[in-house]
Amino acid sequence: QVQLVESGGGLVQPGGSLTLSCVASGSMYSINGMTWYRQAPGKQRELVAGLTRDGSPTYSDFVKGRFTLSGDSPKKTVYLPMNNLKPEETAVYYCSWHGLYDYWGQGTQVTVSS
Repeated sequence: QVQLVESGGGLVQPGGSLTLSCVASGSMYSINGMTWYRQAPGKQRELVAGLTRDGSPTYSDFVKGRFTLSGDSPKKTVYLPMNNLKPEETAVYYCSWHGLYDYWGQGTQVTVSS
C-alpha cells in the first residue's frame, strides 16, 4: 500500500511560480512511475507531467519549458516546480504513483489570479 500527500499549492499571480511536492510512504517495490495530473472545475482531468522509475520525465506540450520534474528517491518525494503560471492553470493538482495499482493523493489547489 502506498500513501501520497501533495503540498505546495496556493494563490499566485499570473506569471508567478509555485513548487508542488508529492511525498510517498509505504511499500514502493512495485512502483514503476508517477504522474502529475490536474483538474479544473467543470473540466476533465488532464496529464501534466510524468516520471518513469529510471527518472525519465515526460511533459505535456502546454507545460514544456515551464515545469520541471525532479525526484528525491531517499525521501520518496517528487517535486514539480511550475513557472510562468497562467490563470487557465488554476486547478487541483494530483499526483499518482503507478504499480500494481494506481495510488492517488488528495490533491493540492493551485489558483492563478491577480
